[in-house]
Order: sequence, then C-alpha cells, then structure tokens
Amino acid sequence: MSSLPQPLNWTFLFRLLSIVVVDLTLSGDNAVVIAAAVKSLPRAMRRKALMAGAACAVATLVLAAFFATRLLHVRFLQLIGGAAILWIAAGLFREEPPLESTALHTAGFWKAMWFILVADVTMSTDNILAVAAIAKGDFALLLFGLGLSIPLVVFASGMLANLMDRYPAIIYVGGALLGRVAGEMMATDAFTVQVLAPGPMLNYAAQAAGTLGVVAAGIWLKKRTAANR
Repeated sequence: MSSLPQPLNWTFLFRLLSIVVVDLTLSGDNAVVIAAAVKSLPRAMRRKALMAGAACAVATLVLAAFFATRLLHVRFLQLIGGAAILWIAAGLFREEPPLESTALHTAGFWKAMWFILVADVTMSTDNILAVAAIAKGDFALLLFGLGLSIPLVVFASGMLANLMDRYPAIIYVGGALLGRVAGEMMATDAFTVQVLAPGPMLNYAAQAAGTLGVVAAGIWLKKRTAANR
C-alpha cells in the first residue's frame, strides 16, 4: 500500500522565501565593500579574490551566527569595522599604480581578503540576526540563508568593480554609501552606546558625517593626484 504524499510545508517555503528576500535586501552593502577592496587588483586575480573573499566571509558568518546576539555587545568591534570600511572607501579614490610583480599581486590579494573579512563580519550582524530569526533554529535554513550570500555577493561585487572601472562617477556613490555604513556602525557600537547613549539624531548625524567625509576626502585625493601630475 503506497503512502500518501506529504502535505507541502508552507511554513518552510515561506521562511525560505523570506530568507531570499532578506539576503537580496541586505547583501548590497557587503557587495560594495568587496568591490572596493578588490578594485585595485588585476582583472585576472580579481575574480579569485571575489570568490575567496565571499566564501571566507560566509564561512566565518556561519560560525558567528551562533554568537550573533553577543556580537552586538562586543565593545569596539563595530568601531574597528567602521574604521576599516572608511579606509576601504578612501582607497576607492587613490589612483595607485598597477601591481606588476607577482609578489605585489599576492600582497594585494591578502590585503583585500583581510579587509573583506573584517568589514563583512562586523557589517553582517544584522544579516545574521535577520536570517537566524527567520530560520527559528533550523540549521539547514540558516546555512542556506548564509550560503546564498556567496553567489549574490560575488555577482553584485564583480559587476560593481567593473562598473567602477568604466564609470568613475560610480566611485563617489559607492564611497558615499560606505561612509554612511561606517558612520552608522560607529554610532551603534556597544562602547559608543554606553558612553554617549546616542539617539536617532546623533545616529543620523554620524551617517551624514561619514558620507560627507568620504566624499570630501575623495575630492581632495583626486585634486592632489591631479596636482602631482
């Protein structure tokens, strides 16, 4: 006697769809960070850096998912991540000479990996909490949600890096976005919250300061480069 087909688990499908939507919504900032970090690498090495950076970041996030709520209370974590993102954002405007030797290629590759890991882990606490809340303890769903970030981030960051090469104006948009993210991270760090107890206005002011500061630094770096030439 054949068994009756199992009813479709609509709750599981709803959670699955919710995780996809959350990943699509929250992976944009991560894609900009990775695109900025690998922009100075040669095109041949850029794809390897995109894949390795996204894979390492997601693997780290899977481990960090179990401590997501505690990460929000670690002092200076988001301050360090915000500073790293500001450095990456400023690097968008620095017109560095091409990396010609193999040694410089390797050094640039690992430098990009380090920035990607630090920035992604500190930026992605919200992603982790959102996916973990939707998964409700289902480890398979949690792995799917974080693993989905790999193709999304690799595709988006690769496309952004190429667009930055072709259309330099996009660099200002990306830099401004990274500045806003860095300002928000620093304003919501556990140490900042404990010492300053920032309200919504101070949070917005930090985001505005990060945005305007990166754009102003970018304009200054571009003018300095032009003057040196």
